[in-house]
Amino acid sequence: MSELLLELFSEEIPARMQVKAADDLRRLVVDGLKARGLETGDAQSFSTPRRLTLVIAGVPAKSPAISEEKKGPRVGAPEQAVAGFLKSAGLASLSEAEIVKDEKKGDFYVAKIEKAGRPAADIIAETILDVMNKFPWPKSMRWGSEPFQWVRPLQSIICILGGKVVPFEIAGLSSGNETRGHRFLGPQTFKVKDFSDYQDKLKEHHVILDPAMRAASIGGQALALAKTAKLELVEDEALLHENAGLNEWPVVLMGTFDEAFLSVPGECLTTSMKAHQKCFSLRDPKTKKLANRFLMVANLVAKDGGEQITSGNEKVIRARLSDAKFFWDQDLKKPLDEMATALRGITFHEKLGSQWDRVERVEELAFQIAGAVDADPADARRAAQLCKSDLVSGMVGEFPELQGLMGRYYAEAAGTKAEIARAIELHYKPKGPTDVVPREEDGDSVAIAVALADKLDTLVGFWIIDEKPTGSGDPYQLRRAALGVIRIVIENDLRVPLQKYINEALARGKNLASSPVGLFADLLSFFADRLKVFLKDQGKRHDLIDAVFSLGGQDDLALIVKRVEALDAFLKTDDGANLLAGVKRAANILSIEEKKDKKSYAGTYDLALLTEKEETALAAKIEEVKQDTVAAINVENFAGAMRALAELRAPVDAFFDKILVNADDAKVRENRLKLLSEIRAATATVADFSKIAG
Repeated sequence: MSELLLELFSEEIPARMQVKAADDLRRLVVDGLKARGLETGDAQSFSTPRRLTLVIAGVPAKSPAISEEKKGPRVGAPEQAVAGFLKSAGLASLSEAEIVKDEKKGDFYVAKIEKAGRPAADIIAETILDVMNKFPWPKSMRWGSEPFQWVRPLQSIICILGGKVVPFEIAGLSSGNETRGHRFLGPQTFKVKDFSDYQDKLKEHHVILDPAMRAASIGGQALALAKTAKLELVEDEALLHENAGLNEWPVVLMGTFDEAFLSVPGECLTTSMKAHQKCFSLRDPKTKKLANRFLMVANLVAKDGGEQITSGNEKVIRARLSDAKFFWDQDLKKPLDEMATALRGITFHEKLGSQWDRVERVEELAFQIAGAVDADPADARRAAQLCKSDLVSGMVGEFPELQGLMGRYYAEAAGTKAEIARAIELHYKPKGPTDVVPREEDGDSVAIAVALADKLDTLVGFWIIDEKPTGSGDPYQLRRAALGVIRIVIENDLRVPLQKYINEALARGKNLASSPVGLFADLLSFFADRLKVFLKDQGKRHDLIDAVFSLGGQDDLALIVKRVEALDAFLKTDDGANLLAGVKRAANILSIEEKKDKKSYAGTYDLALLTEKEETALAAKIEEVKQDTVAAINVENFAGAMRALAELRAPVDAFFDKILVNADDAKVRENRLKLLSEIRAATATVADFSKIAG
């Protein structure tokens, strides 16, 4: 077994493409070798700004020999069928094939094909050429006169198997065993013999191959510099990995900027330095306020200790922060209400009107929702009026990711009520599955009202114009909006009936469509699907959600979750599992008999026809359970409803053990089938047991 080392050395690869490219290279080469009959050991891939590297262990000398049989046409088949068989099997004539006897279907030809194993080097060269010609770069380019495309011009290729070069040529480059190190610190070419030698020599030439090690180096240096300056690093995982993708030998340096810029909100300064210069911010560990220092990552060890690099970055940072301060100062001159008026000129969607139209809908809906979430309706309306105002600000125009946050800062600067200012910031949340939600316990009731209104208006609007998510895309992030509603409601344990507020949103958007038939049912189904995803991530069963939703009229998300949790706990008990089996047995019998008799047996049974003690006991218990479960559900005591249901287990078991449902007497048979339908009706007060697996 040998080791394969492949390096594709090029001009700088964009940082955002490197990790996926390395993964793609590993996957495509390993799959390509396997498809060609060459099974290998473990494979690892790495990336730096200028190279993709792949190392595969356990590569055999050649692929195994293959012996297979290819079935051909029947003896006496048309000449055309025979010719096709001979060609596909690689035979010169039928004399090279065997005839297999088959008394039922007739004799047929079989070709025995023997294929010798191929040298691994040949398979590797063929696979790599195929992978490189079809590599899935998001963007690629051609250079020179070659038709070949790569993300950036290739400069060299290493391909070594067991210490020997695997020869092939692409884009005018021949594979070999030579590469180069760091562009400035180790530009000389050098030869390698295997992966260990390659990795060691790269390090000697100032290249850290593993991106995780480069990220760790940057993080360690940054923390050490921050500690020396008695400051705290504003950690940013994405920025850390982006810098690891920009530098082969990262060196972290510290710079400063004028304290006057600290009058601008810290997030603006941090975003500006990150977006334009890929720099980390620092803050005071006690006050958590931004410090007038920053950390940059250089790609070399400077002879002057980095003074010139730092000075150059400070000049650029000064210019960028001057822009941020200009935006801040200019935006403060415009009241939020004036900014809000400018929303008339910004289109939200051609079929849904302007951002101003949208805000008008959201403010009315927020006013209606406020009471359900213990928010001041007037504050909710006011927050909704201002919630999109910062979209026309200079700062958000430059840094869209600051929307909401800047609205809060502008509102606070104008002396707006704190709850309203926070609502402007928080109404976008949660922005993803790991983002926080506004919480009642933190005094964010106004934000909750506006956030729910904003998301429900978005969902209803796009449902009205029939721009729903598809299996292939969700351009308006409607799944995220629905999940946001679900998380806000559940994590705050709110009583928010969806139908009521969806209808309110429909009333606000009535001018967008004339007849949204079936919109609520369809949208509720969409929420059910999102709720399944949300609960599945928490280990809950999706069939239980179906069982609760199937009852109809279930649009209170928090109560649905409580029902599901109680039902889940109940079904894990012996009583629950046995009752489920009994209910399903009753349902199956009913289904068979109703189909056979072409009639439904739903309805009231006749007490006079209940003669056996097991059926009278079951009837009495059904009536008792119906009342108890409804009473428990009315006070949201779902665990109590399950305990009431558990009382059915013993009489149901006894009924099926002692009673013949399909009695000879037609009236008795019909009465017992109606009794079975009452079992179904009793459990249906809690859930549709037919939807439950098991």
